[in-house]
This record gives sequence, C-alpha cells and structure tokens, in this order.
Amino acid sequence: SSGTTCGAMSSPKKDESSVHKTRTGTGERTSSAARKGERLPSSTSRASAEGEGEGKKKPLTKAERRALQEAQRKAKAERQSSSAGGKPLGKQPSLDAGSRKALHSSSKQSSDGGVGGGGGRRDGRTITPTMLEADPLQKTAKGTKAKSQPVESHVKQVQLFSHLPQFERSTAPKRSLGLSSSIHPAIVRVGLQYSMGVVRGSNARCIAMLSAFKKVIQDYVMPPQKELCRDLETTIKPYINYLTQCRPLSVSMGNAIKHLKLSITRVDPGTLEQEAKDKLLGVIEQYVNEKIILADKAIAESCLGIIRDGDVILIHAHSSLLLSSLVHAHEKGIKFRVIVVDSRPMMEGRASLRVLVRKGIRCSYVLINAVSYIMKEVSKVMVGAHSLLANGYVMSRVGTALIALVAKAYNVPFLVCCETYKFCDKVQTDAFVINELGDPNDLVETGRRQGNILHDWKNMPSLGILNLVYDVTSPDLIAMVITEVGNIPCTSVPVVLRISQEVQQNYP
Repeated sequence: SSGTTCGAMSSPKKDESSVHKTRTGTGERTSSAARKGERLPSSTSRASAEGEGEGKKKPLTKAERRALQEAQRKAKAERQSSSAGGKPLGKQPSLDAGSRKALHSSSKQSSDGGVGGGGGRRDGRTITPTMLEADPLQKTAKGTKAKSQPVESHVKQVQLFSHLPQFERSTAPKRSLGLSSSIHPAIVRVGLQYSMGVVRGSNARCIAMLSAFKKVIQDYVMPPQKELCRDLETTIKPYINYLTQCRPLSVSMGNAIKHLKLSITRVDPGTLEQEAKDKLLGVIEQYVNEKIILADKAIAESCLGIIRDGDVILIHAHSSLLLSSLVHAHEKGIKFRVIVVDSRPMMEGRASLRVLVRKGIRCSYVLINAVSYIMKEVSKVMVGAHSLLANGYVMSRVGTALIALVAKAYNVPFLVCCETYKFCDKVQTDAFVINELGDPNDLVETGRRQGNILHDWKNMPSLGILNLVYDVTSPDLIAMVITEVGNIPCTSVPVVLRISQEVQQNYP
C-alpha cells in the first residue's frame, strides 16, 4: 500500500512534466506555424493565448487580431450606450486579462500611428493630437476630458494640415475649462487670455506665463516626506498641459519652461522650502530681465547704427521689439519714415501704426496685397521673429516670407530683429510640418453691411478654410539678424545655441 501511495504521489509530477513538455512543444510549433502563415488548430491558439497571459510578446495571428477587434467594438459600444443613458464613463466593460492587455497595447499603437493605425481612422478622417482620447481602460475622469473636446471642429479641417490641432475660439475656453478643476487660478487666467487673444506676441506670452509660475511657486507648499526639486516639477506639468490646450506653446515659452525645470532640478534637497522658493523666484526674474528686457535694449542700441536719416523702413504686423527699436531711434533724433504692412485676419499692423503715430513718426499704412507697389520706395525691411531655427530659417507671422521674396526682387535688404532666447535647435524648411492654425471663422468675418455670405461655411462640403499663423522664410532672403550678442548671419544660429547650452550647464 505504501508503494501504491508513493506511486500515486509521484504521478502528478510526471503529469506536470509531461504537460510542460507538451506545452513547450506546442509553443514551438505555434511560433513556426505563425511564421509560415499557416492556420493554427484550436489547441495551439489556446496555448498561444496562455503565452500572452504570461506577458510574452508574440506577433498576433489573424484569429487573435479578429478577436481583438471584436473586443474593441464591444468596449466602444458599451461606452456609447453608457454615455447615452447618462451613466458615468468611468465604468468600463468587463474584459478578461488577456483582452484588456491586448486592447491597451492596441490603443497605444494606434495613437502612435502603429499597427493598423497609419495615423488615420476608418471613416477617412485623420486623427489630430486634440482628437486622441485617453486610455479607455483607465478608471479616471479622463472621459470628461475627451468629452470636452468636440470632434465636430475637425471635420472642416484642410487635409494638408490635418496633423495640426485646429483652434476655434468658441470652443477653446470650454475645452480648457474642463481641465481646470485642479489648476492654479493664475494659470487658468493666463490660459484664457491666450485662447481669447488678449495676450499676443512671443515676449508678452512668455512674460505672462512666467509671472503666473511665480504665483504658483509662492503658493506652493511642499508635502511631508517629499523633495521640492522633484515634487514641484511634477506639480507644474499639468499646468503646462493646460496652457498647451488653450494655445500651442511658442518657442520662447518652451525655452523658458526648460530653463525653469532645470533650475528646479538643481535645487539642493537639503535647502529650506522658503529659501528654495526665493531662489526660484529670483531665477525667473533674472531670466525675464536678461533674456527679454535687457536684450531688447541692446538690440535697440544696435539699430542706431543701421537706421539712417532719410530711410524708408517697411515693417509687417506687430512686434514689440521692433517698435521699441524704432521709437528709440526716433528719440535719438534720426529722421526716417515707416511703412506699415498689414494683413487679415488679425490686422495687427493697426496697433503698430497707433504706437508710431503717437510718438510722432511719419507713417504710411498699406495692406499686404500692395507690397509690390510700394517696395520701390523702401530702403530697408525690418521684421520681428517668432523663432530662429537651427538651419537658419526664420519663423514669423504669416506673410513675412512673401515680403522677403518681394524685397529680394527689388534688392532691398531684409533684416530680422530677434532675441537669442527665441533660437531653436529644431530644423524646418517649410510651414507644413510644424505650424499653428488660427480660428477659421476669423477669415469668414468680412464686416460687410450686406451680410456675410459664408456664415454657414461649415455646411458647404466643397469649402475648406485655412488660417495659418506663421510661415517660414529661407535664410537666402535674409541679409542679417540683429540680436543682443551682435549682428550675425542666419548660419550662426547653431554657434549661439552651443554657447548658450555651455553657459547654462555651467550656471550655478
């Protein structure tokens, strides 16, 4: 009987070893058959499914892809039915562990343009960054975030620029307010000013953002058992995402955020909280003073050697740096005339004209469609810049490249005034890949008394409206760039970037 008992006890071990061998052999046949594209039997499919449950990464077969699609359709149908019935979106359909993992990986691949995605959708519409929903399996309040971003605003987007987020002034505040429940009030105020167009211009937007971050740092309270250098950086991340939802960040704002994050990470963990906060506030004030205020004064002084008596200077749109330089030259007694070129829909040249006329500078005002007629009177063209790219191209207000081409045809020097904190290490040769889309409704409003014939343009299937904010000017059309470090060619941008990075790394 003891022998029988021992045999009975040893038999499960043999069975387990035999089952293990059988599974191993089946897994090898499964992988070889999958490579050959053969149809697998049901037992092999179960074995591969068990392999997936154990976390092994294997290529999906045709049957598994079909099952994954069915699980996705089922989850989508249950979400739509729950939202239509007034139920909260946080409750997700019950899926097994394998389907849940496969669905999560598939959604991640589709958002990155991976397997089966290709960056598009089944209905032919291209997925834009603002249309990407959160992970449907995360039991958070992100369903409200996806619901606050209306998809209808992307239907009338021009296909060539469908990869860019479409901005609409009527929906941007609603979309951003849906994310502002835990956002600092100073950040909410600045974000709404961005979306409504109250704060415009690279310098003004950067100063407003840094002022809001100063209030955030002042109100920050370090939690117990936390380090300020780690927790504060995590705290400001949702604030940056909120500002991006209101309006895409400019290059100057991105560089300022990098500098602020670097300063936060360099705070010694042993430093007292109030001392660390005072140090960060001093870093922000020093950045604004050195990179913007003092830089603008240095550029204005450099313009004194460029602007001469009797010059006719053509400017475009509105640039606070350029206006301060012209006013400074006028106060020094230089006699010159300014031609302000303006364009729809923002008509920013009116603000520039108003400032120059109040200072007593002789001005003329024309629209951009007449620039070729008045270029023969111009002696210099001076414009501001949104950013300078590493390959020497200048990104500025849309219409700048057109003026540069006309100036080149008339042999008129084209000068760019720009601070070095707007220099960017990115490379771009066109305005298609990276740009910003304005509200298309701004182009529809013509101000005619007879009425607007395009008030229902969204219902016209053959009409698409494109409102680009920036364009890119080739360095071949630019004579010189006036910066606070001197007058340099566009090809010197990488040198300035390298020196700035070395200085920043050695900064205490």
